[in-house]
Amino acid sequence: MAESNFIDYVKIFCASGHGGAGSMHLHRAKYVPKGGPDGGDGGRGGHIILRVNPQLWTLIHLRYRKVVRAEHGDPGSFGLRKGKNGADIVLEVPQGVVVKDAETEQVIQELVEPGQEYILCQGGRGGWGNDHFKSATNQTPRYAQPGEEGQEGWFILELKVLADVGLVGFPNAGKSTLLASITSAKPKIANYAFTTLEPNLGIVRYHDDRSFVMADIPGIIEGAHEGKGIGTRFLRHIERNSVLLFMVACDEPDVAKAYKVLLKELKEYNPELLVKDRVLAITKCDIADDKLLSKIEKKLPADVPHVFISSVAGTGLQDLKEMLWKALTR
Repeated sequence: MAESNFIDYVKIFCASGHGGAGSMHLHRAKYVPKGGPDGGDGGRGGHIILRVNPQLWTLIHLRYRKVVRAEHGDPGSFGLRKGKNGADIVLEVPQGVVVKDAETEQVIQELVEPGQEYILCQGGRGGWGNDHFKSATNQTPRYAQPGEEGQEGWFILELKVLADVGLVGFPNAGKSTLLASITSAKPKIANYAFTTLEPNLGIVRYHDDRSFVMADIPGIIEGAHEGKGIGTRFLRHIERNSVLLFMVACDEPDVAKAYKVLLKELKEYNPELLVKDRVLAITKCDIADDKLLSKIEKKLPADVPHVFISSVAGTGLQDLKEMLWKALTR
């Protein structure tokens, strides 16, 4: 099987450059046998910088780049010549990347704005040359500062997909079929569990050239927060969605119960997800009669707007767009 190009997690070692040493030099010339200090400062070590590139949507370009080291600064020289700064290294990342310390897993920074930059490892400062240390009482200092060491460490870069609407449902709930029906995305669709193994994004066109982004993630099963099924690997992609669209197939034995199971999994993973606006779509309604749909509707939660849809027959899709747009803009 071909390896997926969707990489949303990398662990990488980064080391910025050391600062160059300051110069300890005394000016000497043919007619100046005892000149003053003229040692220059050392150059700064190179930074490791993360920069958001909105044209990227995966971390695959960093997957095999395990070690990143920036240049050291050059030492200072005589004649107050400053050492050259070490070259910075810029690592481009997609929007939605979370930077963590690999040892503590503490979040260091989140990068979500196009063009946003963050210095992950700051280069060491260059040392002062002996010219900085001259004074009325010490006119010929014979010492200079060494350069400051750079920073280094292991870091985790974790991508959380940015989308307006996130699809939440069990495998085979019809999420990929819906995405293909109302966007130009072409996700893999098949009649078996976990057909979708990576997030898919699509743009939903609305009235008057307005649109919103929808994300389909792999299906959730009961116990996903404990690692069952695909586990929590993709649940983090829901965290940045503005609205969650829960999708339950009408042929589930108990639609209302299935919705509660999905809700529980999200709560166990991250209780803050329950604060987001929710819409419930009952899918595959082309295979059910009115009597069954009426029975299902009576048991649905009253606090969540719901709609019956069929992505294959195209029924209820416009109503669904209206509900989602209303949730996004209120």
